[in-house]
Amino acid sequence: MPQTAVAYELIESAVQLACRAPSYHNSQPWQWVADGSNLNLYLERDRLVTTDRSGREALLSCGAVLDHLRVAMAAAGWSANVDYFPNPNKHTHLASIDFTEMSFVTEGHRRRADAILQRRTDRLPFGPVPDWPGLEGMLRRAIDDDGAVLDVLGDDARPQLAEASQLTETLRLYDSSYHQELSWWTSPFDVSDGIPQSALVSAAESDRVDVGRTFPVTRHTERRLEVPEDRSRIVTLSALADTRDDILRCGEALSAVLLEATLAGMATCTLTHLTEVEASRDIVGGLTGRAHPQALIRIGLAPALDDVPPPTPRRPLPDVLGSRLL
Repeated sequence: MPQTAVAYELIESAVQLACRAPSYHNSQPWQWVADGSNLNLYLERDRLVTTDRSGREALLSCGAVLDHLRVAMAAAGWSANVDYFPNPNKHTHLASIDFTEMSFVTEGHRRRADAILQRRTDRLPFGPVPDWPGLEGMLRRAIDDDGAVLDVLGDDARPQLAEASQLTETLRLYDSSYHQELSWWTSPFDVSDGIPQSALVSAAESDRVDVGRTFPVTRHTERRLEVPEDRSRIVTLSALADTRDDILRCGEALSAVLLEATLAGMATCTLTHLTEVEASRDIVGGLTGRAHPQALIRIGLAPALDDVPPPTPRRPLPDVLGSRLL
């Protein structure tokens, strides 16, 4: 079926939904540009987090928003055809996308788009997944093996993961730039990016999760006391190679896993601090046998009666979508 121009209003709605994708410290390092029948995705250098010196985290984030865009458009009846890195002379131009009209929109397409709004990063402890073999099969089917590799880490790997998590924090104990930046992204101000206080955990809550990033301490009432310790399953996503294309595609796989777990009624928490420092990244690679681990994800059950915090903020649509590149 030939490509067809899509109404700009539909592009606006899809981009707005896609931008609910997770990103490093909720930095949202992406820019969308509509150009005739094409939609283009750019890495916005001005939004790179200083401590993400290689830009790896930003590429993962942009891969996630790209997959979210594909999901949003499918729910509206359009298939997205992605041309990766279309301009070899402009490394920030990550993808050019055109669209073909689908013959039928299934309930599955709509439910996956709904999952974008339901998903959030949950840093509290999780209960066990009721049917892990069934969910694992769904997760593996959701990702493209040509873009990333998914590994499941067993309970016997937990002590080493906890050690790697603590090692990361120890190595960054005197890293002033990292702590200054983390403090800025978690500041208690009403802004359109960063991590709100409602999404952080107290010291007591953090103590019940053995594998997690240490954020500035909050002082709210301890929550989810009926889950005394984290009993989540932890999966890893590894890139096939250490290239920009592979890392971007690993970000797409991250989106797919998060949405699939959300569709199954599970809570999720993405962990990237374990791959940000070489020493801890080597521990993860040793556990999986993969050379290029990019992200870990905790997956588990959150009590149904939990109070759900408000959605994390997002940049206004005019800031992330334009009809030409400025």
